[in-house]
Amino acid sequence: MDLPAALDRQLRADAGIGHVYYSILAVLSSGPDRTVAPRDLARAAGISLSRLSHALDALQRRGWVARCPTPDPRRQLARLTDAGQQLLDEVAPGHVSEVRRLVFDRLEPSEVRQLAALTAKLLGRPGEQPARV
Repeated sequence: MDLPAALDRQLRADAGIGHVYYSILAVLSSGPDRTVAPRDLARAAGISLSRLSHALDALQRRGWVARCPTPDPRRQLARLTDAGQQLLDEVAPGHVSEVRRLVFDRLEPSEVRQLAALTAKLLGRPGEQPARV
């Protein structure tokens, strides 16, 4: 099974967007006032600033993201709109269900704990408590 492709197919079928766009929207939803600086957003979504810029253009055209100016004219922020939050609210349950089905339902509880520990270590967060599933 190609996990990234399977998750991407599910999101395209349910929301008409791929996993990268979903990740961007999800990261924005967790930011203060649903707002994140592009550099931080690109890092969290695991994409380049160039790719993020193109993605934000597409998401903005759909009304799901807005760009907000800052006092520094060289910088801007990305903000999740109400429509973008509504999309996430509609799509997230199906996506979570698909992740659970394709990943967590195939693992024993001890394997889930190992996966959480390894992920925390790889992301530079040793000692972080594993998520309960």
